[in-house]
Amino acid sequence: MTDQYSTGYSKKTTASVRMGEIAVGEENDLIKTLLGSCVGLTLYDSANRIGALAHIVLPDSTEHDGPPGKFADTAIPEILRLIEKRGGTIKKLSAKIAGGANMFKSNATSGIGERNIEAIEKQITARGIPIVAKHCGGNFGRRMTFFLGTGNVRINIVDQETVEI
Repeated sequence: MTDQYSTGYSKKTTASVRMGEIAVGEENDLIKTLLGSCVGLTLYDSANRIGALAHIVLPDSTEHDGPPGKFADTAIPEILRLIEKRGGTIKKLSAKIAGGANMFKSNATSGIGERNIEAIEKQITARGIPIVAKHCGGNFGRRMTFFLGTGNVRINIVDQETVEI
């Protein structure tokens, strides 16, 4: 079953999350995304091996339209709803954050990555969810792969060593 604006899939599959999307999975599923100034947020319930990845584009939905996964203030409540729907427990969640690079030189987009990270951290900590790892900033894009069997997140950057967070 697929929720609106979310990528639903069955066990042992790989889902690719595009800008503004959220994917939820369990056990041996993989969820991946490509990030620049956008931020990838994973929430993971290790006891139930259920988690989600959101590709968050902007910090705030005020005066903007789009799917819930596009904005930090709407993505996080939606992720929590989807995880609970799959049988996950919010009190058992931990978070990992990646992305938020300064990819552009224009004043219009300057600092959007940092603002995305700040908005996500504020939403997550307000809910008592620990942020256990981050790989943020810089001026380079990242490939983020979330392994639901272990909760590990692999970060790939062109011409750099792979990092596990």
